[in-house]
This record gives sequence, structure tokens and C-alpha cells, in this order.
Amino acid sequence: MTLDHLPPELRRTAKCGEFRQTHAGTNVVAMGWVARRRDLGSLIFIDLRDRAGVVQVVFNQETNAALHERAEDLRSEYVIAVEGKIIQRAVGTVNAGIPTGEVELIAERIYILNDARTPPFPIEDGVPTAEEARLRYRYVDLRRPRMQANLELRHRANFAVRSTLNDHGFLEIETPFMTRSTPEGARDYLVPSRVQPGTFYALPQSPQIFKQLLMVGGCDRYFQIVRCFRDEDLRADRQPEFTQIDLEMTYAQPELIYNVVEEMLVNLWKAGGFTIPRPFPRISYDEAMAQYGSDKPEMRLPRMFDAKPHFTAEDIQKLAIEPSLPFVAFRVPACSGLSRKERDELKPVATERGAKVFDDARALEKHYPQAVAGLKKELEWTENDLLILVGAPLGNGEAAPIAGPNPVNAVYTAAGALRLHAGQKYAAKHGLLRPDDFRFLWVLNFPMYEWDAEEKRFNAAHHPFTSPTDDTWEMLESNPGAVKAKAYDIVLNGTELGSGSIRIHRKDIQSRIFTSLGMSEEQAKQRFGFFLDALEYGTPPHGGIALGLDRIIMILAGENSIREVIAFPKTARAMDLMCEAPTTVSSTQLRELGIALKKDLS
Repeated sequence: MTLDHLPPELRRTAKCGEFRQTHAGTNVVAMGWVARRRDLGSLIFIDLRDRAGVVQVVFNQETNAALHERAEDLRSEYVIAVEGKIIQRAVGTVNAGIPTGEVELIAERIYILNDARTPPFPIEDGVPTAEEARLRYRYVDLRRPRMQANLELRHRANFAVRSTLNDHGFLEIETPFMTRSTPEGARDYLVPSRVQPGTFYALPQSPQIFKQLLMVGGCDRYFQIVRCFRDEDLRADRQPEFTQIDLEMTYAQPELIYNVVEEMLVNLWKAGGFTIPRPFPRISYDEAMAQYGSDKPEMRLPRMFDAKPHFTAEDIQKLAIEPSLPFVAFRVPACSGLSRKERDELKPVATERGAKVFDDARALEKHYPQAVAGLKKELEWTENDLLILVGAPLGNGEAAPIAGPNPVNAVYTAAGALRLHAGQKYAAKHGLLRPDDFRFLWVLNFPMYEWDAEEKRFNAAHHPFTSPTDDTWEMLESNPGAVKAKAYDIVLNGTELGSGSIRIHRKDIQSRIFTSLGMSEEQAKQRFGFFLDALEYGTPPHGGIALGLDRIIMILAGENSIREVIAFPKTARAMDLMCEAPTTVSSTQLRELGIALKKDLS
């Protein structure tokens, strides 16, 4: 078979998926991949595919025998160009399943531009294919309609972000990919310097310091769709390199940030074909924990309620529940018919966290009828729902007593985990967790610090540049666990989409924060001296937020993994199977960098 050269004067008339009845009777040029070939003897039908879709091409032996003979050489994924005429399909041959189904291209000339090996898997949606094969041959996988749609959705989302923020006066400004390592958060990816032997750059985990410095520099409103890098354990919604929508504003109060972000998200969802209402509801971190047992609540499931007011002190004692800790109740809709075995399989989600679970509504109603009647009313419980109560045992119950630095939240977390697990496992079957039911929520006023039991010290709950609230910042030294932060998360259906805060703009407060985190003055100067210096040169109040673009596109596309919406992702072991990275480098490269590898890396 002879391959052809594309004549320089030949131009594509339209993409394959764009031909319609309005093109009927016109001479056109189409180019793409052979998606499918059907040989009916005197007629050969080719589905020609490109990013826009497919068009049927017809080779007729009776009208052009030589062309028909050439078409017999075509195989899957050959790249061809076809000259011919678009005609309307005959009655009864219309394919309503594709946008081009009312027309077909009668071939008059063909150019075979490249042949192809047999693809490693079918290039069509709905065919089970091992993910390892898909990632190894990603350039083939990307031709599939589903992947093309995901990449196009990502493009529309990027455009919506840029358009919205441009309308609000933001400047898109790039920040460095090679910066200094700061020992906060996840592990850094390090880049050795050849010209400064023994020193390393770090790839940014986020542009946090740089975007604050842009506010110091008078840029007023900044944004960036930026790549970030974190060397951490991976999962379905996490990659070693990922993309954030990053923005920062001077003189910003939280209300202003909420409004800008909500408008941006409305436009993002519009790009995905959805309409979402505004304003988004808001609750505090403490309310989120008490009502949902999580700082990223799944709002499609019924909330938790305080069960204590419905029980007497004597009841609590009989139930062997710790009276000083929360006792919460919630319902799992449409799940009253669960067997004893199914309910027993749910309980360890809470009991393994030290909580005590009550899930037998009949037994509770028999012994505490008044309490259960009150709970039914408050929870809007029906006979079709599963009633569950969770508390902390006194210490001689079926589980270990709740312990730790925050036993109140420990009870809420155990109950919240059980609520979510039961809902996802059973209530979802009844349509309660529809993927097109978008419940956005702002969670506000997070704790400034979280206790590290291993290190025996407080760490920053968000990051050390978050401003404490005006009514709690004086407790930085005396009671750090009670300090609240001007921090906020935007949450959707149990997933954190983004996290932000009003920043510290005064050096004295920033220095106090570093001290409260156990940094000496010398350590703070060594790690963040340039930033502390910048705060002395007229830094305006400012705040911002960063949202995970990959997660947003994953949700909009209805996917379960961000790998499905990233063109060239890594595996769960942070490997690029297609490029076979990471890989070893030559001894010459290592010598130039002044690096020697140990043979024993254990």
C-alpha cells in the first residue's frame, strides 16, 4: 500500500462531526481517523472520526471501482483525507444516534496519509479496558469520545474562569515553578541546582506566598490557573501535580470573596450544562461538625440532631452513654428494611472510632417511647427510615471510650462517618445521592490550630498565613486551641472544592503565629525572612482562595477519578506509564549536579 502526501492546497471544509443537512449538495474535504470499516461488497462504508464526531463515508464500486479498491486497504485508525459530496441519506438509513446521521459523504478521492498498527484496545466508549493499558497508550485513549468530551469541558471551564475573573478586574499573573523549600504541609518535590551545588529549588505546593507578595506589590486582584506539586500518597482525587484556580484580592472581606467565587462557580457549572442557584448556604465549622460530623458535609443526606434533650439523665445512664459528650441521632432514608447482618456491618465504622451505636428503633421505642417520639418529630423520621443514635460509651461498653484532644469532635466524626457510609451504601440506591443534585456550602470560621498528638504541639489547620478572628487572636499564647481563623472552605456534596482565608498583613501578628507554631525567631527568619520583611513595607489587608480545578471538572464530567479529566495523569504510584517516568539519569548528569546516589536506599 502506498501512502499519499497531503496536497498543500487541500483544506479541510469542516470537522467530521459538523456536517449537517445544510451541507447537502456541496463538495467538501473531510480528514480524520478510520473509526470503523464495513464492507458490503460493492459498497464500503467508513466511519471517519475526529474530535467533533463521525461522518459516514461511502465508496461505491459501481461509480468508482479504483477508489473502491483503494478503500479495501483501509483499516482501523488509518489517517485519511476524503474529497467528495455530501448528500442526504435515503429514507430508512438515517442514523438518529449521531448528529451527522442525516447525511453521508460520497467519496470521489481519497488520500491515505498514514497507516496504523492495530490499537491496543477499542477506541470507543463503554468497552472495559484496563487502566494500565489506557495510561500506557494515553495518546490512543485520548481519541475516545468520552475523553475528548472531558478535555473540551475542561477548556470551557478554564474559559469561564478567565472570563468571570476578568470581568471583576483580576489580572492573570504567573508565579515561579522553582522556589525555595518550606517545611510546611506535604513533602516538596525538589530540583537540584547545577550552578549552586548542594542547593535545591522546590516545586510549589501552592503559590501562597507569591500571591500575597503580589498584593504587597500593588496588583490589587490576581488570579492564575496554576500547576501545583505535592509529594504525598495518592488517591482517586489526588495527583502529584494538579491544577488550582488561585485568586487573591486586596481590601477583601469574606463577603466579597464569597460573591466572586459563587459567580465563578455558577459560570463553571453553566459551562458544564447545569444551572445552580445562589447564594450558597453558609455554616460555621462547629455547626458542620455538630450537624454532619464533617468539615466537608454531604448535604444530600439528612443532618444529625442532638438526641440529649429527648432523654432524661436516667435514660442516659441506662444507655451507658457519657453524659458530658454529644449524643446524636440521624436517619438514613428508605433503609428501615436492612437486615440485622447489614446493620451490624455498618456499625464498625463508628465503633472502631470508639463510639457506641444504637440502631434498633423498636427496642429504643419500647424502653424510651417518649424520647423516640420526640426524635421522630425532630428528624422527620418515617417508618421507611433507619434510625441511628451515636454517643460515647462510659468506658465499659462494647467499644473503647472516646479519647483524644477533642473528644466532642471525635463523637461527631464517628457519627458523621457512619451517616455517610450508610447513606452511600444504601440510601444512594433510592436516588438520594443523584450526581446532578449539586449542594454547595460555605464552611466558615475553622479552628486556627489542630493538635499533633505525635509531635505534642499545635499545627496550623489551614496554613500559617491565615488571620485569626478579631475576637480570638488575643488567645494565641494562652489558649491556642480556642483560636478561630478567618478561614473558609467551599464544599460540594461532601467534597472540598476549595479553601481560603483572610491573610495576615501585619508583621507583629505573623511573627506571633510563627512563635505559636514552635518556630524560634531565627527559624522564622531563615524560612520566611523575605516574607516578614515584605510585611513591613505597607502591606494592605488581603485574602483569597484556591479551588481544585481537577476535582471540579471530575464532578462536572460525572467521573469518579481526576485521572479521567487530566490529559496525561500519573498512576497511584506517581508513575507516568506512557513516558516511563520517573527514571534513572546518567552518572554524568548526577556529577554535574554534585549528587551521588547510595547503593543501599533502605
